[in-house]
Amino acid sequence: MGTGTRAPLPSVLRQLKRESILRALESGVMRAQGSQLTEAERRAVADFLGQPDTGSYKPGAGACAHPAPLSRNAPSWNGWGVNPANTNRRHQPARAAGFSRDSIPRLRVKWAFGFPGASYIYSQPTIFGGRVFVGSESGSVYSLDQQTGCVAWTYAASSTVRTSVVIDPKTSIAVFGDVAGNVYAVNAATGKFRWKAQAAPDHSSAKITGSPVIAGGRVYVPVSSGEEGLAVNPRYACCTFRGSILALDVRTGREIWKAYTIPEKPRQTGYTLLRVPTYGPSGAAVWSTPTVDLKRHLIYVGTGNNYTDPPTPYSDAVLAFAMDSGKMVWHRQLTPNDRFNLSCIKQDKSNCPPHPGDDYDFGSSPILCNLPDGRSLLVIGQKSGVVHALDANARGRVVWQRRISNGGPLGGIEWGGAAVGGSVFFPVSDWKDSNPEAGGGLFALAAATGKRLWHVPPVKPACLELPGCSAAQDAPASVIAGAVFTGSMDGHLRAYDARSGSLIWDYDTRRQYKTVNGVPAKGGALNDFGATAAGGMLFLNAGFGPIAGNVLLAFSVDGK
Repeated sequence: MGTGTRAPLPSVLRQLKRESILRALESGVMRAQGSQLTEAERRAVADFLGQPDTGSYKPGAGACAHPAPLSRNAPSWNGWGVNPANTNRRHQPARAAGFSRDSIPRLRVKWAFGFPGASYIYSQPTIFGGRVFVGSESGSVYSLDQQTGCVAWTYAASSTVRTSVVIDPKTSIAVFGDVAGNVYAVNAATGKFRWKAQAAPDHSSAKITGSPVIAGGRVYVPVSSGEEGLAVNPRYACCTFRGSILALDVRTGREIWKAYTIPEKPRQTGYTLLRVPTYGPSGAAVWSTPTVDLKRHLIYVGTGNNYTDPPTPYSDAVLAFAMDSGKMVWHRQLTPNDRFNLSCIKQDKSNCPPHPGDDYDFGSSPILCNLPDGRSLLVIGQKSGVVHALDANARGRVVWQRRISNGGPLGGIEWGGAAVGGSVFFPVSDWKDSNPEAGGGLFALAAATGKRLWHVPPVKPACLELPGCSAAQDAPASVIAGAVFTGSMDGHLRAYDARSGSLIWDYDTRRQYKTVNGVPAKGGALNDFGATAAGGMLFLNAGFGPIAGNVLLAFSVDGK
């Protein structure tokens, strides 16, 4: 990488498709940089760096001849954390997974699907009704037959779809969000449009990175932003975005309530040395999926850092909102005074607040663990390298804290853990561009006490010759059939025994694949998405990060 920010070097960018670079500059992860260029300049950059899409893919290739209807009794992994009642534990029992811990070493690729026009991919697959639902970098959302990978339908969103698709079983409405801040609802069986809503019409940098969750006829949408990236422009008046949670009616998209993570509206706080106005408070974005607590009728979220002064008690925190009204019931900050934006790591620090923090925000969801003694703990990992447990019955009082890594702006726990029984599992990032063997590892902790049960050190990456190769484990963990699945930035998906930590299975996604839809496809880094499983099959998107890829892999026992 060599940039200190996980931004790809030109040598890596030249592996991407021209259309992908242009999308990134216009509406994606490079929108902050693209905003400083004219349309002609953005196209010139894309033409200079990107590869033309010379594939022979034909629109409609791989379509199902006769799409099977949704099977309502089929096992599912619906959305980010299995289902709302799973409380983001990301645990799929062996019965629903359809395979056992002992059969995991026999997993083989049954089919592969290539994403056309995409250079990378990062939407976690949803499994529902015998179908696989997945978004893409190009903005296309697909419904695929679970057994064969043929395309039942495709829906074109306005921008990259980074979230999981979540489906309401009662109405068969499928909901997802894009990086332009739009929320969409379509018919899960046919892909027919139902409604569209703008999550934050008051701010152009808003986007949806965390997956929505559906409960009680409502869709709860987390809202994040790219404004801390816009701050690299010294002429940009930083910053006015506040994170939020949006409650929408699942049938109509009507807004029921909207709650900001920072109750106070931004105000002008002064000027930079260039006489550009400054604003605050700002930030506290919600990067991850909300956690639903049906017993207490609360929605929990983890928040990001403040972008500017003044600091608030709502950043780097866990917040609890009432499900019926959106009222903030309590908040518990874990790292105070963390004000940070990307100008803080640039030569021109005009928009960087004095004495900035360490960018130790929460990218992961709280895991609600209901213990045998009646306690309910919210366990959440932070980029600081610390795992926290909060008492859900005592307004988020800290019960225990355990440091499992050094942490850093791109370190610690990036996208989340998983839980089963009395154990929680967290992979470690601690990514360093100067050392591909830095970071990585997997920890098992006792949910009740934080006691370390076992630790698996990282595996030396086998791709050291590639720019961006890393042992860091940014991807969230998934617990399936008594095993912990965790992905690595080197492109490997590994399964460990949930009780002992012994390695069960290791699959390297970095290869070319023959796909069911004829799109040239390859695997790559495993970053902010995890493995999902249901009905005897395991699904994984491979290729987001410095080692790009564009493939969805479907595994089954012996490939049958």
